[in-house]
Amino acid sequence: MKTSYTAAFKARLVQELLKETKTISQLAAEHAVQPNVLREWRATALHGFPSLFEKGDSVTALRSAYEQQIEDLYAQIGRLTPQLAWLKKSGLDPDQGRTDGAGGSPRR
Repeated sequence: MKTSYTAAFKARLVQELLKETKTISQLAAEHAVQPNVLREWRATALHGFPSLFEKGDSVTALRSAYEQQIEDLYAQIGRLTPQLAWLKKSGLDPDQGRTDGAGGSPRR
């Protein structure tokens, strides 16, 4: 049966591996883990290190995109509000006769 380990356990063992105070075989024996599994965890951790520092950049990019989207939506509201007011003033209310608020001609 395959044993599953917590992320905290894996991280602790990878930290010990990176300290290089004990060999992979010693750590594997102490914690009843196969040496190949420890090698895999170490490789995964080393491969994932750069992404730890890129997250700040991605959050900044997401925040910027969100703010741009909000600005675009407010601009669209600004363009549509006068058009709606003109339609209502002209007697061409797009919601006239509708109960669902979808505009257009009433359903029969």
